[in-house]
Amino acid sequence: MNEFELIARYFDRPARRAVLGVGDDAALLAPTPGMQLAVSADMLVEGRHFFADVSPEALGHKALAVNLSDLAAMGAVPAWCTLSLALPRVDEAWLSGFAAGFFALADEAGIELVGGDTTRGPLTIAIQVAGEVPAGLALLRSGARPGDEVWVSGAVGAAAVAVAARNGELTLDAATLAACSRRLDLPLPRLALGARLRGLASAALDISDGLLADLGHIAARSGCGARIDWDAVPVDPALSGLPEPVRRQAALAGGDDYELCFTAPPQAHAQLEALAQTLAVPLSCIGRMVAQPGVGAFVQEQPIVLPRAGFDHFAA
Repeated sequence: MNEFELIARYFDRPARRAVLGVGDDAALLAPTPGMQLAVSADMLVEGRHFFADVSPEALGHKALAVNLSDLAAMGAVPAWCTLSLALPRVDEAWLSGFAAGFFALADEAGIELVGGDTTRGPLTIAIQVAGEVPAGLALLRSGARPGDEVWVSGAVGAAAVAVAARNGELTLDAATLAACSRRLDLPLPRLALGARLRGLASAALDISDGLLADLGHIAARSGCGARIDWDAVPVDPALSGLPEPVRRQAALAGGDDYELCFTAPPQAHAQLEALAQTLAVPLSCIGRMVAQPGVGAFVQEQPIVLPRAGFDHFAA
């Protein structure tokens, strides 16, 4: 099939919220009055962001999920997205699986595909998402203040362990590998949590490059530092049988968790505990923001030294 037949078969859907969706040179969108648009984009490259043997259904899910996670971190409600694919060839079975995984999550999240592009090349997926947030209420990285508590949703570390195992750096039993691989391949964007954090959190982001590295972005934008209590960090239970240095490296610097890390004033503590119960999403208070610059994790006041602080695409 040619490019336009491919789009029509796998990605063309009737417009819903959009004034005009797939099929023209550009989509036409009408944001809700009183709302601001939150826009983000991510690119996934085979061999860099995902393994070649990942199932197309899981890849369709993850490609959209990592973008939705950015909207969650802003407290935005998903509205529209575009999808651009570079494909080495037309593989109808792969396209069918990818589209199924993509649209299953899109329908769950309430986001509409309104355009994109296809071309021939090394397998690369580029998605842009747009969501709506009430004017002035978006969660930013710059609002944290010394004394604010640091929180994290869910559990961290499993995705990084899966990457290490699949790269041959760790040997895992089958059950541990399966549990960690699920966290790597099928992340769950915390959209409901992000929306409910508006007015409670002082700053927020999602964890893609490692807890300490990403918290460092909040600290830098807010002009302060952070101290993390290692014993309070919610390490994924799948890592319970691994050596402590491996658990620390994965949970503090591993990345690919796509949980939310956020700060909030101490007076919001009880409300956040209640919110965790309401949403059935674990929320852990793991430290506090401090006046002095720098971000670190500690065990009984002793700093933890890690081989690598987080993921950087352009690090040596």
